[in-house]
Amino acid sequence: MEDVEPQIIEAVERTDSNDPLRVLKDVMAGTCGGIAQVLVGQPFDTTKVRLQSAPPGTYTGGLDVVQKLIKTEGPLAFYKGTLTPLVGVGACVSVQFGVFEGLKRFFSKQNMSNGRSEGLTYTQYYFAGSLSGLANSILACPIEHIRIRLQTQTASAPKQFSGPIDVIRKVTHSSGIAGIFRGLTPTLLREGHGMGVYFLTYEYLVNRDMAKNKIERKNIPGWRLCVYGGCAGYGVWLSAYPFDVIKSKMQTDSIDPTKRQFSSTMECARKTFQATGVKGFFRGFVPTILRAAPVNASTFYAFELAMRAMR
Repeated sequence: MEDVEPQIIEAVERTDSNDPLRVLKDVMAGTCGGIAQVLVGQPFDTTKVRLQSAPPGTYTGGLDVVQKLIKTEGPLAFYKGTLTPLVGVGACVSVQFGVFEGLKRFFSKQNMSNGRSEGLTYTQYYFAGSLSGLANSILACPIEHIRIRLQTQTASAPKQFSGPIDVIRKVTHSSGIAGIFRGLTPTLLREGHGMGVYFLTYEYLVNRDMAKNKIERKNIPGWRLCVYGGCAGYGVWLSAYPFDVIKSKMQTDSIDPTKRQFSSTMECARKTFQATGVKGFFRGFVPTILRAAPVNASTFYAFELAMRAMR
């Protein structure tokens, strides 16, 4: 990736790297962002997962999912499996932001030791975001697997799982610990590339705002932070959505290894393409992209407010 407009990148606000609680503050702020993300995004996510995993023809689109879910299961069904992501996504986002902020400080020091500006290049932002996504994948994969198993239970079918613990128990009994991590490869691909784009987009817009308006990060109005967070959300899903579809298909496959449709990530991709063509990799995209702006606006806004409060 080419580095562009270095004068904007140099506008990065200085971080007090001597603060002994800096890492803890990053993690706590990330947790606040994660909780906001779940509360705002869970209804959209439930709709997306139902579209991604249902047999072709079950739903005509996102609105059809919403109408049928409200009619047969009630509005609270949008929050099925929320407990797991409320705890888990808080942890995941705290890891994402903690790793990302730590790498920002690392690259800043490295730049200064090499006689350059402490501001990061676009390549460094992307790399820091990618590493944060890869680190997060180890938590995100099992958490999303458990959530998806619960989200895809419908009122018209026999209830397979009574809750998160029951999902863990039955999956590990059938497939061992590895079964909980089913879908790890597409998760790594989604998070590695997607988070690189995610954080690069947000930081670019924040740095450009600081340079253009000659203000510090803490003085950027909340509404503009929300806009930048929404743009970051669009960036991650426009760049990594097909990986998410493959992950969802693998995580809603049978828990019994002898009855699975897909034995690997590549087989899942191949069968998806054979069955529905390229459009099969974008099922559920509309509710996801509608979700992207409010969810990621709230995530970054909560993170920035928490960081400002703890400085």
